[in-house]
Amino acid sequence: MSRVVVVGGGFGGTAAAARLAKLGHDVTVVERRDRLGGALGFVEQDGFRWDAGPSSTALPAVLRDLFRKSGRPLERELDLVPVEPMREHRFPEKRGKRDTGRTTVLVMPSGSRSAQLEAVSAALGDEAGRRWVDYVHGFAETWDRLRRVYLEQPYSPDHVDKETRALLHTRTTLHRTVNRAFQDERLRQVALLHTLLDGHDPRNVPSWMGMWSYVEQNFGTWTVPGGMGRLADAMTKRLAERRVNVLLETTVRDLRLEHDRAVGVVTDSGPLDADVVVCAVDPRVLPALAPHVRRTMPAIPPVVTHLGLVGEVPDLPHEVVLHGDPTLVVRTNGTAPEGCAAWTVLGRGRVSEDVVQPLARAGIDVRKQVEIRIDRSPRDQVEELGGSSYGTLWQGRATIDHKLGATPYAGVHAVGAHVAAGAGLPFTGLSAAVLAERIGPA
Repeated sequence: MSRVVVVGGGFGGTAAAARLAKLGHDVTVVERRDRLGGALGFVEQDGFRWDAGPSSTALPAVLRDLFRKSGRPLERELDLVPVEPMREHRFPEKRGKRDTGRTTVLVMPSGSRSAQLEAVSAALGDEAGRRWVDYVHGFAETWDRLRRVYLEQPYSPDHVDKETRALLHTRTTLHRTVNRAFQDERLRQVALLHTLLDGHDPRNVPSWMGMWSYVEQNFGTWTVPGGMGRLADAMTKRLAERRVNVLLETTVRDLRLEHDRAVGVVTDSGPLDADVVVCAVDPRVLPALAPHVRRTMPAIPPVVTHLGLVGEVPDLPHEVVLHGDPTLVVRTNGTAPEGCAAWTVLGRGRVSEDVVQPLARAGIDVRKQVEIRIDRSPRDQVEELGGSSYGTLWQGRATIDHKLGATPYAGVHAVGAHVAAGAGLPFTGLSAAVLAERIGPA
């Protein structure tokens, strides 16, 4: 049995801790905030409650595997239900460079190739529908290969086959792939949405990251009734069941190393001994690891505004994307008092005015219904979490090798958005599963 200290109590840290504890290790989680969950959780005020981070997830098998491998199955803790439709895309119609005042709406389903073909064809034309499903299906082999070789096992550029290494280090960018696939600018915007929301320039993102459209189409998107923040509560409960020692409001200042081997961590409350240290935070905050990621940068979060609305509001699906500059994403799954609604608006691009103004111009006018608003700037979010939950910024094909990956110290490992292929619960959860397999049973 190893003494394991997990630095950071976000989803990656708690997922790693739960798995390792089930494998028989003595696990301690150290978290600088007063609760576990990281970006998962809730923002609450006057009876309104909004998801602080993601409001849905793709690849539900990652969550199901985590709960099954660490104790009781997910179905006995939380309901996980499909989001249908997956999201609604709205595109302003233009004549030349001027808006006509009309909007094209694409209601995109998930979990079905035929349903997406029908939806895109109905909104944008038969040719667009065929091009979309052909584009998405083109990532089938990519997903299968990377799932087996990269996402579900420890990655090292020196220990993968030649074909996978070439794929991961391709010079072809997602921007180029999407532009080749579509002449319709609206389909380009749909294909690049995740890259945009995660804060990346698609000219710096490898083409294989487009496989996320394939994942959504084939496995669907899912949510927890009452908010994805309930997952943080379920993980807190799971750690208690696995008898994981949790130290809240405690900051880890650095690793303790002897002869390039982990012997513990230094916290603001004193030293902690360990045989294994798991970094589940941005490695830049730990002086011993910071030099090894000096060639990377964090991805910056979007502007976030939580709205508490009173009275009658437009009836919208779970997620509505208003394409343009800025691009706005409206998520309507918050909980609110009777007769009210709780929405979250994310903004990317030139967000230079109150977000309710471009919402109104797009036909979603709630200016008179706003009772409560909470604005969270990118800086606010980074300071709140002690780092960006959006992980490492893609700066070209070499980024994959500049991420921390395998650390230079014996007994020191890393999980989470800054290590994984991308941000989000699936990538983060897979990194925790890989870590547990690497360390193994006690």
